[in-house]
Amino acid sequence: MTDASSLDAGQLAAYLALKEVGSLIEHAVEQQLRADGGLSGPQFQILASLADAPRGRLRMTDLADGLVYSRSGLTYQAAQLEKAGLVTRAPAEEDERSIIVTLTPRGRELLGKVMPGHVEVVQRLLIDVLDPADLATMAGILNRVRDRMRTGPPRSAAPRRSAGARKPR
Repeated sequence: MTDASSLDAGQLAAYLALKEVGSLIEHAVEQQLRADGGLSGPQFQILASLADAPRGRLRMTDLADGLVYSRSGLTYQAAQLEKAGLVTRAPAEEDERSIIVTLTPRGRELLGKVMPGHVEVVQRLLIDVLDPADLATMAGILNRVRDRMRTGPPRSAAPRRSAGARKPR
């Protein structure tokens, strides 16, 4: 067992490898999305989440929780997508305090345009170097870690800091 304030060499190596692989894949995907569709990673995630949702619609809160993205950041990204005609935003019929984001036909079309390149990047950088047993093991491990991390309340349930409340320096 290790000291609670440090990681042993194997733990640190695994953690750093995970961080590096995640960063490398994220960078390559961002480049592909920008080149093929002028999208950022978060914008792609919003469009892809909406494409998978019933009727292509989700509450902003559900999008934020699913993407693990801040409310203000998501609001900005959704506004950019709306300005481009890729999504619409409107108050929910059953609760006007909630905002519903809906994928437009133009958004679905752009998603279809960038998806082949996205799949190619993921395939080339990740899938092709792993055999089916590796993939199953990796999925099992990452799902277990994700499930543990998601046991707490979603980010949307966290209290908002007021504009005047700043962290001490």
